[in-house]
Amino acid sequence: MPTGRTVAATGGASRTAQAPTVTALPVPASGGRPGARRGARRRRVSVRPEQLRRLVPQALVVAFLAGGTTAFVAEDKAVTLDLDGEPRTLHTFADDVGELLAEQGIDADDGTAVSPAPGTRLSDGDVITVGGPRPVTLTLDGVRRRVWTSEATVGAALRRLGVRADGAYLSVPPAAPIGRNGLTLDVRTERTVTVMADGREHTVRTNAATVREAVAGAGVILHGEDTTSVAPESFPREGQTVSVLRIATLKVVREELLPYGVERSGDGSLAVGTEVVEREGRDGSRRVMYALRTVNGVRQKPRVLASEVVREPVSQVVKAGTGPRTAGRGRKPDLQRGRAPGGAQRP
Repeated sequence: MPTGRTVAATGGASRTAQAPTVTALPVPASGGRPGARRGARRRRVSVRPEQLRRLVPQALVVAFLAGGTTAFVAEDKAVTLDLDGEPRTLHTFADDVGELLAEQGIDADDGTAVSPAPGTRLSDGDVITVGGPRPVTLTLDGVRRRVWTSEATVGAALRRLGVRADGAYLSVPPAAPIGRNGLTLDVRTERTVTVMADGREHTVRTNAATVREAVAGAGVILHGEDTTSVAPESFPREGQTVSVLRIATLKVVREELLPYGVERSGDGSLAVGTEVVEREGRDGSRRVMYALRTVNGVRQKPRVLASEVVREPVSQVVKAGTGPRTAGRGRKPDLQRGRAPGGAQRP
């Protein structure tokens, strides 16, 4: 470098060259601060042993935490659970399908279809489907039975079963879902019923539960004891004809005779063939209440409602002779003092 070099010359023509002297001056490294950083990296760094002993445990803790977090994340699985047609995504640490269902409170032993099987191991991204036939207690037009369906709603289940729901009474709306535990459903389809009343015919379409309701739906009112030709609380059938019975009942009280009886006994003091009335008989009486019933104007047989004895009858006492005859055997016995049974005086 010219700035650090000194040259000396003596004499005229001849010059003697001396070895140059170089003085090291502090010169900034080329490249400024980046160059200084590169130089620092090239320098060897010395670490004392006690610092190394402190760094090793810290490094082990960091490595353990990093490994545990990795394992924790690896055990978490995102799966899709399709429960009765309603899918949802779950995050679970369950090992198999059965453990997942237990976590969700789902009983896999009640006949419900599960796919894949409960013992299948779970992996991230799996889809588990829970569903299958569900029980429905169906009362159709008065007849009760238990059916199974895989349909999600009441309306769909009825269509699958071939039940006509138009105009029918449904205890549960058609759009109602059928849960895994099933439900109870009452269906009354629309039927044609003919009601005969007061000489007129009324034909109606009805989904009534009883004959009484069907009659009322025909605009016929039952009064008092009125009834129908079939039990009013029975289920009305398709094409059935029901007659209305107009009933009127009248109560009457009548006084009736109670005839007296006859008590006979033998008497040896009287000749054979002789009878003597010792006590006159007397008829009694009773009061009877009857129900006089008419059905559609036709009188029925009277029916006893109550009976009361007003006067007790008194029996007639008759003595009959058992002794020997005192006068000619062919003659009639003397009955002048006696009375014939029934109270008539004998001559």
